[in-house]
Amino acid sequence: MGENLLNFRLTPFKGIILAIFVFSLVLRFWNLGQFNELVFDEVYYAKFASDYWLGKPFFPSHPPLSHYLIALAMGLGSIFPVNPEQVNDLTGVVRSTWSYRWLNALTGSTIPLLMAAIAYLLTQRKRLTVLVMGLTALDGLLLVESRYALNNIYLIFFGLLGHIFVLWYLRRGQRWQLILGAIALGCAGSVKWNGFAFLLGIYGLWALAWLVHLWQQWRSNNNSHRESPQMNGRDNAFLQSWLTLSPPQVLLWLVFLPLLTYSLIWIPHLLMNPDYASLQGFWQIQVDTWQYHRRVGNSADVHPYCSPWYSWLVMWRPVAYFFKKSDNFGLIYDVHSMANPALLWLSTGAMGLLFGSLAWAGLRRSSSPLPLQGITLYIAVNYGVNLLPWLSISRCTFFYHYLPAYLFSILALALILETLLRPGKSWHQGVSLSCLGLIALSFWFWLPVFLGMPLTPQGFSLRMVFRSWI
Repeated sequence: MGENLLNFRLTPFKGIILAIFVFSLVLRFWNLGQFNELVFDEVYYAKFASDYWLGKPFFPSHPPLSHYLIALAMGLGSIFPVNPEQVNDLTGVVRSTWSYRWLNALTGSTIPLLMAAIAYLLTQRKRLTVLVMGLTALDGLLLVESRYALNNIYLIFFGLLGHIFVLWYLRRGQRWQLILGAIALGCAGSVKWNGFAFLLGIYGLWALAWLVHLWQQWRSNNNSHRESPQMNGRDNAFLQSWLTLSPPQVLLWLVFLPLLTYSLIWIPHLLMNPDYASLQGFWQIQVDTWQYHRRVGNSADVHPYCSPWYSWLVMWRPVAYFFKKSDNFGLIYDVHSMANPALLWLSTGAMGLLFGSLAWAGLRRSSSPLPLQGITLYIAVNYGVNLLPWLSISRCTFFYHYLPAYLFSILALALILETLLRPGKSWHQGVSLSCLGLIALSFWFWLPVFLGMPLTPQGFSLRMVFRSWI
């Protein structure tokens, strides 16, 4: 291992990956302790995390993993010196804002890297890997969610990490990779229940691969006098790799193990809350959590930033996390949990093109009930399972609930832009480079409302393009 470290060579590809990671890290830690108060849902998650240190029982509205992690951050963060102006007692004890935000920032910095790993495992294409990582690093929603003691960034982290291990297992076949993937996917559901959609995406791809396999076997048996179509090529090899997972393996490693992980993660919380400290209490807290969310209404009276799922596709109603008007020169400090507008709109368009191309390919291929393409099928399935369940949700939902599906739409956009950049028609390359330039410019323009930088009233108004954004 030491020899490998000595022989490490910083290639241009590795250098770009490293540069993007450092860029993400700097943005997330820049002035992290500002706003010496609880921002948006920090009033819940930072307080819940502090309650563990205080030994105070409380009822969580979500599974407890993110609370544990923020509590861990608080404990470690208290070791470091901080600016006295960034200390408060709003969590029930005197703490610095940095102490309950730094682990979110560090975790969020890895999301572009995890997205790059997925792209590389799916395609082994370096340019696509760099594009995916770069686009992810230029998103505002991920940036904002990383800079405060909230839980969405942990859901994304564990969900993507679980996919990486499963995809790695499909390439290398080492059981420990599958085990770690299952544990990570269980952790995603232990942050919020919708984190299990990442696991549902794995089930969907596995089921589709077997469906195609059985369909082809049936056609082969019923058309023995004809040449039976087979899955060929790199894309189709992706579907074939899922066939290495037998039903007993899926049941043991991808059903039982994530559920066991979820159950074990609840134990510390149950032990600290006497009303639920039993097996019966474990089931009761699941029921109580379900009932809690069912009781939440869905109107502006419940929360002014409620938004239905279809509005997320165009970011009609992002969420204002923080707003303050300074007495000095009337400057405005605003933090908006919103995506990079150019990136989101182009990504939504990319998903439309992707679904259209899959439908067209399916109509043209009579040999299979499904278009046999690897990365496009991976994107479509995971985008669908992370978005479609929200259609049946009656409670108030928010734009940030779109985040898991949004990440897969960014992957779709990167795939299209990388295809256009290949040698060929120069206007294709021009379109791709223009889109990339627009996304970078859009990120720079809206960066002040991602980071909470001071703006004049005119500057703030310029960035609130639609009245529904305010």
